[in-house]
Amino acid sequence: MAENYFIDQTRLNGRVAVVTGAGRGLGKEIALALASAGSDIALMARTESQLEETAREIEACGRKALVIPIDVAKSEEVDHAIERVTQNLGPVDILVNNAGITEQKPLVKITDEDWHRVMGINLDGPFFLCRAVGRRMIERKKGKIINIGSVLGLVGYKRFASYSTSKGALLQFTRSLALEWAKYGINVNAIALGWFLTEMNAEAMSDEKIRDVHVSRIPLGRLGHTQEIGPLAIYLASPASDFMTGSVIVLDGGELVNW
Repeated sequence: MAENYFIDQTRLNGRVAVVTGAGRGLGKEIALALASAGSDIALMARTESQLEETAREIEACGRKALVIPIDVAKSEEVDHAIERVTQNLGPVDILVNNAGITEQKPLVKITDEDWHRVMGINLDGPFFLCRAVGRRMIERKKGKIINIGSVLGLVGYKRFASYSTSKGALLQFTRSLALEWAKYGINVNAIALGWFLTEMNAEAMSDEKIRDVHVSRIPLGRLGHTQEIGPLAIYLASPASDFMTGSVIVLDGGELVNW
């Protein structure tokens, strides 16, 4: 009986989810996980070919997938994309702001363009998407928003000034929005990720010395696997988390407590 209740609470049948950065890595895993739980998925990223591959895997699971190439840092593109989702899949129930980029440079070498590019994707993008989706969620008085942050938004880390600033701001955005939209039945939470092995950092992590430095700070003694974010994403997107909002869940192998 308890097992059936848990399964029922984590099903997403009939729901529509938007996942940004869904062409590869963590975004792709989140999209596949939500689809496995029964959700139809609108896939957003800049590279259409990668989105098409994710869409094929989702459709193989019997769910609908809508591919939308987009630059989330442009508000007009975001507004148009959400209109497309509503017209093709239905109202958005779940928004996962996963798209993000990093910049590893000494502060004095960060150009204006570098800074604004990181802020545009990591911070402006979630703002534009929450604004576009939130208007409709407020009318329907329900919704789930998951912002993908980083432990580098919680601690200092040299040479990551722009990235850490964007992720720290995203966590505060999450908390503020959770308070503002709680009365509408909208849950807003964040996941602060540690070091995961993804396509974005694969080249750096192929250097044994660099990899060993990061792993040495992680009590569990390894990097995260992308598929390990899926179950947590399902939980935060499902009715199982209805009593959680404004929370930042750390998924980092214990690194933060070892800081």
